[in-house]
Amino acid sequence: MDEAKWFYEIILITYGLSLVGYFLDFIQHNRKANNVAFWLLCMVWLLQTVFLLKESLVSKSFPVTTLYEGLSFYAWVLISFSLILTKFFRIQFIIFFTNLVGFLILLLYISTRAKEKMPVQGVKLVHEILIAHISLAFVSYGFFTVSFLLSLMYLVQYKFLKEKKGFRWVWRLGDLTRLDAFSFKAVTLGVPLLTISIILGVIWAYVANTEFYWFDLKTIGSILVLFVYIIYLLLRLRKGYPARAISVYNSAAFLFLLINFFLFSILSDFHLQ
Repeated sequence: MDEAKWFYEIILITYGLSLVGYFLDFIQHNRKANNVAFWLLCMVWLLQTVFLLKESLVSKSFPVTTLYEGLSFYAWVLISFSLILTKFFRIQFIIFFTNLVGFLILLLYISTRAKEKMPVQGVKLVHEILIAHISLAFVSYGFFTVSFLLSLMYLVQYKFLKEKKGFRWVWRLGDLTRLDAFSFKAVTLGVPLLTISIILGVIWAYVANTEFYWFDLKTIGSILVLFVYIIYLLLRLRKGYPARAISVYNSAAFLFLLINFFLFSILSDFHLQ
């Protein structure tokens, strides 16, 4: 049973890393990230294929007769389509979102199956999903914090350069272009991690039979934080974007993140206080 639990964890971690790689390629047109994501997804496909074949041999029938078995095959189909699209069509938009749906379905299947088939280890896996949900949320907040600090440095540097003040130390803040670029990269890493964190949280609440509040302030706030930073990425990707305005927006986005983290957590009826 321990081996099965580790098998599930390897699949989910590998798939999650692949999802981050595809997002980086989707936003930044990063071919290295695309190649790494492709080979990670190949590993997921291979492991999932071995699992399906094993289930077919054990049950002596193709595992699609029940709802949750169908989820496993559905995820395998989406992974297969994603690999084909990556190899032959290179349509980044559809590849990323296909994998996002595939990850959600596979996570739902694995967490539900683990709890039903492995009473002890399954409960541990579901608990680890909760830990991963919280940890990834904090890591994404860390990236957003770094991005905010870089944007703040950009605004300070911009002000001093415009007023021609502080030349003795202002260059220690860094070049404006580099500050803007690194701030963008930090958000690009934070967004997919927060997306995966929210997915993990929803699946955990469903599988753990925990009363889940879609209208809980912390739940709504986390989703809004994600959309706020997605809007940042969309604005940042526009041609001729105003860098200073983007930095101001990023600073405001971080203030909203702080409101969600502190105030909404206090008012939340679902999350730990």
